[in-house]
Amino acid sequence: MLRFIVRRLLQAIPTLFILSLLIFAWFRALPGGPASAMLGERATPQRIAELNETMGLNDPIPVQYLKFLGRMLNGDFGTSTITGDSVLTEIGRHFPATIELAFAALFLAVAFGIPFGYLAARYRGSLFDTGIVISTLVGVAVPVFFLGFLLKYVFSTQLAWLPPSGRQDVDIDATSVTGFATLDGILTGEFDATLNALEHLALPAIALATIPFAVIVRITRASVLDVLNEDFIRTAESKGLTAQVVRTRHVLRNALLPVATTIGLQTGLLLAGAVLTEKVFVWRGLGFLLAQGIEQRDYPRLQALILLAAVVYVVVNLLVDISYAIIDPRVRVS
Repeated sequence: MLRFIVRRLLQAIPTLFILSLLIFAWFRALPGGPASAMLGERATPQRIAELNETMGLNDPIPVQYLKFLGRMLNGDFGTSTITGDSVLTEIGRHFPATIELAFAALFLAVAFGIPFGYLAARYRGSLFDTGIVISTLVGVAVPVFFLGFLLKYVFSTQLAWLPPSGRQDVDIDATSVTGFATLDGILTGEFDATLNALEHLALPAIALATIPFAVIVRITRASVLDVLNEDFIRTAESKGLTAQVVRTRHVLRNALLPVATTIGLQTGLLLAGAVLTEKVFVWRGLGFLLAQGIEQRDYPRLQALILLAAVVYVVVNLLVDISYAIIDPRVRVS
């Protein structure tokens, strides 16, 4: 298993290297040059020259790239042109909000998606199966931002059951320890803060979970139907194994490989920043940083967020590969 993990890690290095080249080339290909693009309306010949000297943009391209790579490896992504803070500090401050939202949405999608997909396959052609298929089509077709506004209108404006935006009420005097609002209240014993954070988390998590839920249901259903038609299932049934053993040991386990891939890809998408959901619910995570960076041309922040998204995908794919090896040990030799 250790050799398998090391091999997958080594395979990820060229991916990150190529991405660093693309980011470097993109930044230097900005109209008017990097310094002019970063300064925007404040650009003057003198300020452009000063910024070029400060950032080493007068050096030869190979030297610039090596310096750029060295700064990235040291975690130095520059300073945000919006706040003046270190980009790494900004990401560290907002990343917990995105992790909290993404994993809440993923939990809902997996907890309901796999059972619903399995049951839809088991009762194929039934009214339940038809209803599930239709609901997944609706879940994929409805834009997340529209669903977010709809949820806010129904559950916040009309019913007043849940708060419409933010991570916690402004009058909650909660102690921040880890940056995870739901966890901090448990660690500090401020359980009212945790409850308040969960109430704020409910609507954005449901909105964000709709597409992953629909995708996981459909992939689980299709995968289970494929496995049910395999010869080894009929062999297991002919040997007199109980239906429970056949379903759990043979059907579900073999059907989980494509589902694991789907969950991994959805996790990467969610962690990379759910921009629309965070904008609708004023959820100050990485999506908020990304949207603000695009609007105000904060290129150091954008560089860091693009690279972070790539790292997230690499890590998630590694975890998916490890789950493959656990589910099916034959994968370890490939």
